[in-house]
Amino acid sequence: MRTSKIKMIGRGAAAAVLATALTLSGASSASAQGLNGVTNCAAPGGKQEAGALIGALVGGVIGNKVGGRKATLETVVGAGVGAAAGSAVGCKLQHNKQAQAYNSYDRPATYSRNGYRLSSDIAPANYNRIGDTFVARSTVNLRAAPTTGSARVGALRAGERFQALANVRGTDWILVGQGGTGVGYVRGDFVQREGQRYAARY
Repeated sequence: MRTSKIKMIGRGAAAAVLATALTLSGASSASAQGLNGVTNCAAPGGKQEAGALIGALVGGVIGNKVGGRKATLETVVGAGVGAAAGSAVGCKLQHNKQAQAYNSYDRPATYSRNGYRLSSDIAPANYNRIGDTFVARSTVNLRAAPTTGSARVGALRAGERFQALANVRGTDWILVGQGGTGVGYVRGDFVQREGQRYAARY
């Protein structure tokens, strides 16, 4: 009795796999002819194909189990219905992911304050314009605000050149620029103007 059940399950699984292959190959040929299939979602990604495959396998197994005397036909039908359902779910997930990506690009990455364009990661301050090229004297963190306790938003490597857009009034902090946009603050004692030399101490 147990052996016959195992054989029946094995035949059902084999039929489900065969039905899945037939369903997906039919879908691929439909896609190639420009028809709507289970693998031609307008949004990029691989979730639709995975959903179609899983849906076809599950649908094929269920169809085989309930098929009785017409198990092969029910397996094929179940695989087709499962593939369509899984495809729809996968395509929806791909569209959702694409929409989230577009929404993240829609958010402004910069804002203007006190005559400067600033990264949305940093806080504004009162500035005195510099507009010169500086060099980092050592590796140093860029901060979100002109304080050592503020969040780290990047770093400069020793010897790295950068735009010094301005210094923060009343402090030794410098607004570091990238393409004209302020991207962080660095303390002035870690940087120097390009070409500037410090006198050697004896």
